[in-house]
Amino acid sequence: MSVTAIEATAPGILDRERIVATAGFNRWLVPPAALAIHLCIGMAYGFSVFWLPLAQAIGVTKPVACPADMGIVATLFTTTCDWKVADLGWMFTLFFVLLGSSAAIWGGWLERAGPRKAGVVAAICWGGGLLIGAIGVITHQLWLLWVGPGVIGGVGLGLGYISPVSTLIKWFPDRRGMATGMAIMGFGGGAMIGSPLAAILMQRFKSAADVGVWQTFVVLGAGYFVYMMFGAFLYRVPPHGWRPDGWTPPTVANAMITTGNVHLRDAHKTPQFWLIWLVLTLNVSAGIGVIGMASPMLQEIFGGSLIGKPELGFAQLDAGQKAAIAGIAAGFAGLLSLFNIAGRFFWASLSDKIGRKMTYFCFFGLGIVLYALTPTLAHAGMKALFVLAFGVILSMYGGGFATVPAYLADMFGTQFVGAIHGRLLTAWSTAGIVGPVVVNYIREFNKSAGVPADRLYDVTMYILAGFLVAGFICNLLIRPVDKKWMMKEDDVAKLQAASALPSGPVGGHGIGLGGLDAKTALAWLVVGVPLLWGVWKTLESALKIFG
Repeated sequence: MSVTAIEATAPGILDRERIVATAGFNRWLVPPAALAIHLCIGMAYGFSVFWLPLAQAIGVTKPVACPADMGIVATLFTTTCDWKVADLGWMFTLFFVLLGSSAAIWGGWLERAGPRKAGVVAAICWGGGLLIGAIGVITHQLWLLWVGPGVIGGVGLGLGYISPVSTLIKWFPDRRGMATGMAIMGFGGGAMIGSPLAAILMQRFKSAADVGVWQTFVVLGAGYFVYMMFGAFLYRVPPHGWRPDGWTPPTVANAMITTGNVHLRDAHKTPQFWLIWLVLTLNVSAGIGVIGMASPMLQEIFGGSLIGKPELGFAQLDAGQKAAIAGIAAGFAGLLSLFNIAGRFFWASLSDKIGRKMTYFCFFGLGIVLYALTPTLAHAGMKALFVLAFGVILSMYGGGFATVPAYLADMFGTQFVGAIHGRLLTAWSTAGIVGPVVVNYIREFNKSAGVPADRLYDVTMYILAGFLVAGFICNLLIRPVDKKWMMKEDDVAKLQAASALPSGPVGGHGIGLGGLDAKTALAWLVVGVPLLWGVWKTLESALKIFG
């Protein structure tokens, strides 16, 4: 189902002009709305929890192997043998390719339609994609898993991810980084909630004849749809001319924060857009490569020392010992997700103080040192420092995502920032391929060359440090956007007038006021309780690292 088709049938309650805030609205209701959507679509990070159960959906207790000569077309339609994990993993690739491409394609539509309509479409696509996936499991049709959660769900990811960006930046002109950091940290936290919840549900539905995945898809799909609709209907947009009471734009000019607006059709024509695109691509490529291999990396580097047997390398462990360290490594992956989430809020908030460009200098400068240092920490057996180093690295990975919307607003203005951000997310799609390919293929090359398990990743870390050197240079080259690209004030006024939003004199007009009142506290509880549960489950698992 296309965005246009859904839009055509949408009732007036979804229209942008119906969600303009009026006096008495509390702007602190908008971040939990964004979090509600991001916590759901963030489960894309945790989808690997389904790979092993789906790889034995027919055999239940062990996979029923397909013929060695079976091609990919036959695999898509077979009902007689189990799928390979590698074939299921294409769903993960589709998530992030479709996330970037759909955000780029429909970012402009989102700016016109508003965040509520985009949030509803995202809920339909993400929840509906999981329901189609359930049908694919029941009928054992791999193509339905690729199309359902992969393609349709991926569109939901893209629209859901960018739905709050422009709105939050307009609600929090005084705290751009913090506002987007609060929302985007939810995407990092979605797997912390979804993965353990999915494991509990699969265990609940599992039987002698069923692995329990399709039922889990149905429950998650329905639950995510309701939760995302709650977020979508909580969205409000400020009228033109609104600004927080008591706040005025800084009187000291900052060349790196524009007071104008660049049109969506012109943003990609500027060198600043492509430099920021490269900055994000290089930062994400380094981080996502580590995320994808976090568990085997810890196991192969530290081997028996994870279970109190430092004299045993990974290859010397028996099956039981390997199972034990696999559980510990899962805790390591969970701990990295905590750093990923915390970094989204911390670094984005810090960028409000030190500026976006300086924040990215921190990412690249500190990242170069940490990536180059990790092989030394590993060979010295400094497990705690190794884990801490990768925690900081992942905090900067998440921080890069959370800071970039504010960076774009600083460069291109707020009028089209959501759509420009959508186009920039093609950097994520690119990094989602580059990072894992570099890490995985270098590991396989080293392994085939006879490199010991505890040194498989040394060269990889140095190459990723090289990525960050290139990113540092790209960030250094970013300058203010040339004024020739700025829209005329009359054109901005006409565009705003055509958006069906009321315009008025600059000021607060009683909108956006209030702290933690009852309604706002309830909204934060709705998103805060599941997030705290996810943090607890992650910490419970992560503590096993230190045994």
